[in-house]
Amino acid sequence: MATALRLGWQPRRSTNAHVGSLADSTDACAGSLAGDVYSLVANPSTLAHHRHKSHSHSLTHLPGAHPSYLSREVKGREGAKADRIAPAMRKTVVGSASTAGGWPCGMNLNVVFLLSMVATNLLSLYHLSIRASSNTPPLQSGPDFDQQQVFQQLNAIRATVSHLRSATPPPPPELVLYTRLAPVGSACSAHPDLLHRFMSYVPFAACPDDVHTLAEPLILRGCHPLPRRRCFSPTPSAAAGSVQLPTDPFAPLPDSAVRWPPATDAKKCRSFSCLPASLGFDVARTEVGKFLRARGPLDLTVPQLLRLASMSRAGPIRLGLDVGGGTGTLAARLKRAANATVLTTTMDLGAPYSEAAAARGVVPLHAPLQQRFPVGDGTMDVVRAGHAVNRWIPEAALEFLWYDADRVLRPGGLLWVDHLWCRKGDLDGVYAAMLRRLGYKTIKWAVADKTGSGAKDELVYLTALLQKPF
Repeated sequence: MATALRLGWQPRRSTNAHVGSLADSTDACAGSLAGDVYSLVANPSTLAHHRHKSHSHSLTHLPGAHPSYLSREVKGREGAKADRIAPAMRKTVVGSASTAGGWPCGMNLNVVFLLSMVATNLLSLYHLSIRASSNTPPLQSGPDFDQQQVFQQLNAIRATVSHLRSATPPPPPELVLYTRLAPVGSACSAHPDLLHRFMSYVPFAACPDDVHTLAEPLILRGCHPLPRRRCFSPTPSAAAGSVQLPTDPFAPLPDSAVRWPPATDAKKCRSFSCLPASLGFDVARTEVGKFLRARGPLDLTVPQLLRLASMSRAGPIRLGLDVGGGTGTLAARLKRAANATVLTTTMDLGAPYSEAAAARGVVPLHAPLQQRFPVGDGTMDVVRAGHAVNRWIPEAALEFLWYDADRVLRPGGLLWVDHLWCRKGDLDGVYAAMLRRLGYKTIKWAVADKTGSGAKDELVYLTALLQKPF
């Protein structure tokens, strides 16, 4: 009768009674399962018997088994009696497999296991989040912390460079050689006194006027780009609109275009007329004839350059780089003759080269010779090395310069070595050999004595025009 009630109609119960019945049935199923597992573990010898019994039990207690199938299994032992009891047995099994709430025991266990697994994962995520938040350092601020951060960065840079120099295996020789010319990552921190004075300025105010005393010494020591940012660079003291910049690059330069030293410093020039004409500031008389008339075999004029470029199939001269170009006379001459744009690298070593070049309408690049040229690979039609490129430059730095020129020259571009002077005994063994290693085609090669130098060693000039292979 109870079995029939479980299979058929069930009276309506409240929610609390249903939940309690579900919990009771879950506990009963779990307890039964735990007891079976314990008995199997405690008595391993019963495992085979239990397996045989469960196999035969599954044939007769399979829910939904067809009555004819069960009758065939027991026909040899019970005959027609099995046919009569098989449907009742199936109903009994189905009824016994149900709980008072209508939930199968296996389903209750699945729900419990699923809930326990979800709870375990949530608990693990909670612990991981607590651990991660506890390991995150709190945000700090203040002058002491900022100073500590700067020192940590500088120490990390020094440690990196020291590690490179003492690493096993040792660092590449090219890296070691380059660090002697422009220290990698530590050039600024290698001069803490200069750096401290240079960076001691008031943000959002006027920058100190220390280009010649601090900025350029740092640049020459490899500290580039300079770390000063948030201040206003000084400008000429003339009133707005009073500076009359010339439209002709060979017209006299206006003194008002330059920030001259204060009047209290009597040893410093305060006008272009005070500067020696040989430095390139007398553009109306001295510079106007340069690159137009050849005074000897060492000179190469702009018309000759354009003609040789056409004969060697180098193509038109549109973009160029003048290394150590002073006040930008070559850039001004090529702009007038071929409408070419030439960048001029300068350093204001005792004279306002950059301001003078800008006043003439050409682009000055404030960069030392050991710096990598700030132009893209294969973009220049011509690169000229002026008088600033000479024997006083270390051989390694000079060779780096030649290969950087090769980097920026396009195929077929021209490398112009203009009046490089050195000892006569070093010309073939050092400088000529250095240039020949580039594998360029020689278009012009002229050597002449450097007269009037007054030096004990015999000095010579070299002018060469070389073409990068196509």
